[in-house]
Amino acid sequence: MAVPARRFVADDGVVISTNSALFGIALQLIALVLFVCMDTVFKLLTGHFAVAQLAWSRFFFSTLTVWLFFWLTSRGRVPWRSRAPGLQAARSLTLTGCTFFFSSALVFLPLADTTAVNFAAPLLSVAAAALFLGEKVSPRRWLGVGLGLAGVMVAVRPPFITGEAAPHPAYLLPLGSAALFALYTILTRQLAARDDPRTTILHTGLVATVVSSLALPFVWIWPTPFEWLLLVTIGVIGGASHGLLVLAYARAPVSVLAPLSYSQLVWAGVAGWLVFADLPDRWTLMGAAVIFCGGILAVLPDRRRP
Repeated sequence: MAVPARRFVADDGVVISTNSALFGIALQLIALVLFVCMDTVFKLLTGHFAVAQLAWSRFFFSTLTVWLFFWLTSRGRVPWRSRAPGLQAARSLTLTGCTFFFSSALVFLPLADTTAVNFAAPLLSVAAAALFLGEKVSPRRWLGVGLGLAGVMVAVRPPFITGEAAPHPAYLLPLGSAALFALYTILTRQLAARDDPRTTILHTGLVATVVSSLALPFVWIWPTPFEWLLLVTIGVIGGASHGLLVLAYARAPVSVLAPLSYSQLVWAGVAGWLVFADLPDRWTLMGAAVIFCGGILAVLPDRRRP
């Protein structure tokens, strides 16, 4: 006899199946691993191509991938019509800025450092969910947000903490990326209630592709066959990861999923070590540890029975 799925009231007041929330968490964790894979290939290519060309490749090939996937699986009926085209365009444009900031940071900073500082994003997402979506965030979660932001501050290496010279200005880039990604998360959650998740996935790279294409005449370098393969790989991974992210946010609230992004710190550290021989220094490790502790406080959901 099948056991009925348990339900709980999420922080935004929506009754959610436990099975649905767990599935959303699993999708989020897989997406985070794919994000690190994409960032690693990005960093490998920053020495050969301008960020604008890399961003175009990421958006163009991801859009092409998801459109082809839905065309094949839906017998040619692609669900591209949106009930909120303005929100879809804003979400895609926000992702454009997020990608440009983060990719530019990879030119100057190690992967682990860039990822650690960028982890202001899930903290800001929790706060933004409370402010703009009406999700109720408990004092414990607010404490986690504050602790995590303190960890981000340590990872940035301000002189009044480290006693060293001022950090590289590029550390501001992942902070900008984090702020934009928090907005992207909120827009994703809002669209989950208005559009089919497949529609949101399809629209993810549309405006981003158009915007990044405007810079191509000024920065284009013709890739070798192997470089073409890597550029296509960026797009395929990007399309898959953001598609999983959309499906995850359709199944669980922002304040539950966003802090799970801290697991990406581990994968970024491993990738930086294996691929680039970059070992995180003590400030990155200390900041990451504080961020992780803040994430643990924020990730545990406050479940209330309906």
